[in-house]
Amino acid sequence: MTGPYTPPPYPYDRLNRLKPIADEFEGGAVDLSIGTPFDPPPAAVIEALATSDAERGYPPSMGTHVFRTACSNWMQRRLGVDVPIDQIAAAVGTKEFVASLPGYMKLRHPERDTVLYPAISYPSYAMGATLGQCRSVSVPLGPDGALDFGAVDQADIDRALLLWVNSPGNPTGHLDDLEAAATWGRSNGVPVFSDECYIEFTWDGPPRTILEHGLDGVVAVHSLSKRSNLAGARAGFYAGDAELVDFLKSVRQHGGMLVPGPVQAAAAVAFDDDVHVDEQRLRYRSRLVLLADVISEWSGIEVQQPGGAFYLWIPVEDGWQFTERLAAEGGAIVSPGEFYGVDGTNFVRVAVVQPDEKIELVARRLAAAT
Repeated sequence: MTGPYTPPPYPYDRLNRLKPIADEFEGGAVDLSIGTPFDPPPAAVIEALATSDAERGYPPSMGTHVFRTACSNWMQRRLGVDVPIDQIAAAVGTKEFVASLPGYMKLRHPERDTVLYPAISYPSYAMGATLGQCRSVSVPLGPDGALDFGAVDQADIDRALLLWVNSPGNPTGHLDDLEAAATWGRSNGVPVFSDECYIEFTWDGPPRTILEHGLDGVVAVHSLSKRSNLAGARAGFYAGDAELVDFLKSVRQHGGMLVPGPVQAAAAVAFDDDVHVDEQRLRYRSRLVLLADVISEWSGIEVQQPGGAFYLWIPVEDGWQFTERLAAEGGAIVSPGEFYGVDGTNFVRVAVVQPDEKIELVARRLAAAT
């Protein structure tokens, strides 16, 4: 007996000691650590949330027909893929889906116990494995940032319940080869789950989904948190392989995983509208350019633009030291790269989520400190 499980500290709570330092600046601390949207969602979405008349009854766990139709139409319109609505289901925000998936998949294949995930990535992939009483095994990244499938041990492949991929990637912004991931998964009998919640913020070329390469053996996961500034509503969906989606719909229904009816009504409106997304793309792009230029000048490090997402992933000698310096000289709170895996130790992540006036405030402070 190993004793009761003790959860590790939540990564972002470790930044609390830096907030009093950043707060000493006029205008206070500017939090660029968590990818929480600060820009407003569309007015029509808020109107739908308030007037849906859907709050009385229990909503369908798989999602209403209107919601799933909006998801299907959005994928066809923006991503160029046709997915039947019976192969689409609602999720209570994608973090919930990520964290609960391994436990459900282990019910499907109790002889397997391993979750594969990118070595530098969103912490919930590994934590989800822990919560599901599974092993987590990271897949190394090659020099180009792509997953190095050749480095995965055959014993881990044989035990794998699933593989997570994430493109555009958090925290790096890397655009992965999703066709290669789908092919590898099918060849090895490992379901591939593709976290695509930053897909609307793809900067190098058009948005790319794993579903372009067929639905068999793969599931794409999408969210309105980033796309429509609706992180507080907790609305997303998963879509793809018919058998996988059917299994997950069924088991999640027994677990009471329900997206509230008013949220589903608002989410359908959000997925039906692309204008607000195009406006948000312009905001994030201009902030990325501004902060990359200012941090490059201030630090002497050439800060590269990402292939996607709204993060700057900056190579540094020591992630925590650079984080502390940004708090002390720019009043900005950012994330040390170690939050995303030990391979991220010599990086920091800067999320350009705050309103323009806050981003410009940080830029002025760093320019003055140069």
